[in-house]
This record gives sequence, structure tokens and C-alpha cells, in this order.
Amino acid sequence: MAKDFTWQGKSEEEIKKLDLKSFMELTGARTRRSLKRGFTPAQKIFIKKVENNDHDLKTHCRDLVIIPVMVGKTLKVYNGKDYQQILITGEMLGHYLGEFAHTRKAVSHSAAGIGATRSSKAISAR
Repeated sequence: MAKDFTWQGKSEEEIKKLDLKSFMELTGARTRRSLKRGFTPAQKIFIKKVENNDHDLKTHCRDLVIIPVMVGKTLKVYNGKDYQQILITGEMLGHYLGEFAHTRKAVSHSAAGIGATRSSKAISAR
């Protein structure tokens, strides 16, 4: 039996119906402060596009708080090199878009180069 999703005691349908003011009351202090200050002009334009159900939504606004209007949408967030596609779920509410589009890759080292260790000095470079 699958567990039904709830966020702060509300189901996904109830969350989607929330307005911004009542959503702010359910979030933490940092998110509430960010939302209380208001959105930048670029963020306002992007939110309007999300509300209008536009397709292929791309943004550079990594500091935008994920609000109930965005739940269920697929957005592309710029990570400094290209756009990463992100499906917004209910668990992401109150977080920032940039948290889900990582800017750095995991380090993967290969074998040591010639001269990097004492034993590799004996190997010819040809």
C-alpha cells in the first residue's frame, strides 16, 4: 500500500490551491523571509510563464523559491554550463531551484600519470 504524500499536513491537491500568503505561513523562516521581500522582475516573469503552462520553461533564477504553482511542472534550470531538467514534486516546496541543478560534477580520478609516483619513473614515456 503506497503512502499518500502530505506536506505540513496537507495533501498535494490542497497545496496546489494555496495562495502565496498561506504558503508562507507553512514554510521555514529563511524561505518566509525570502518570499516576504518579494520576487525580482525576472522571477515575476518566470512565475507568470509557469502559471500560463508555457512549454520548455528555462530559467537562470536559481535563487527562486519553489512555490505551489510549480508542483508537477518540468523546468530547466541553468547550472552555469547548460540547462538541467527538473521535475518539481511536493517534497521540493520551500527549497530553491538551484539546489536541484548542481553546478559541480563529482570528482573521478583515473590512474596516476608518468612521474607521479616513485615506481612510475622507471616506465618509459614512449
